[in-house]
Amino acid sequence: MPLSSRHLLGLQGVPKEDIQLILDTATTFREVLERPVKKVPTLQGKTIVNLFYENSTRTRISFELAQKRLSADSVNFAVSSSSVSKGETFKDTIRNIEAMKVDMVVVRHAAAGTALYLTKLCGSNIINAGDGTHEHPTQALLDMYSIREKLGKLDGLKVCIVGDIAHSRVALSNIFGFKTMGADVSVCGPSTMIPRNIEELGVKVIYNIDEAIKENDVLNILRIQLERKAREYFPSIREYSNYFGITEERLQKNGKDVLILHPGPINRGVEISSEVADGSKQIILQQVTNGVAIRMAVLYLLGTMN
Repeated sequence: MPLSSRHLLGLQGVPKEDIQLILDTATTFREVLERPVKKVPTLQGKTIVNLFYENSTRTRISFELAQKRLSADSVNFAVSSSSVSKGETFKDTIRNIEAMKVDMVVVRHAAAGTALYLTKLCGSNIINAGDGTHEHPTQALLDMYSIREKLGKLDGLKVCIVGDIAHSRVALSNIFGFKTMGADVSVCGPSTMIPRNIEELGVKVIYNIDEAIKENDVLNILRIQLERKAREYFPSIREYSNYFGITEERLQKNGKDVLILHPGPINRGVEISSEVADGSKQIILQQVTNGVAIRMAVLYLLGTMN
């Protein structure tokens, strides 16, 4: 069965069957990545534009690799060297790109709702690679895939998202995705970084990191976004690390064999210590590898709908 939508804008409202299909399809492509020749002709003849208005390393390269592995033609849009620097509007940029007969657009933008707006402007398949503080669906999908690969299931697991929940697009997609797949979801962080009424999304709020470690099977540690004035929400980096940083000592003290995830990039010594980031409880690099497989699955499922 195909996906229920021809776009991937977020995970809010996405049915369980769609998420299951993406995860299962990614398993097939994960095997492709282990072959000597890591390429299939699945999207040969398709043209995909990577429209990144924000800096990115993992997500952009992951999408580019996924496109190349599927034999698609990919074009990277660089804002600094485009007509945007001459004053061209976003709307005109998109219409010009659309006029070049592209099949899919992968977009990252600082404004929430950009991916949805794109669906009104053009007829291409749109994939949201992060829109402001709204959603980042493929990150949540690769997180779910990585946990299922490691622990064998999602249903019934207790997953806690730790850090700056209020300003994280990863957190929101994680909440929607994990809850749809049957996991119990909680969030943990300073009160200044927890949105009001977040309990209405069906999540538990924890303000003590030791309690979060004891209660959960998985910790998904969010990066403290220092470039987005995150320091305004707590007295100092040292204090944040003391109260919410994940260290080996803290994990051992709470006696829990908890699985550690992190979407990257890591602020070592802030939200997570180097010992934990390089230790046996984390699957951070597996997340990066699985990200290519997940994005291959999404591109394939959307690209073969038309």
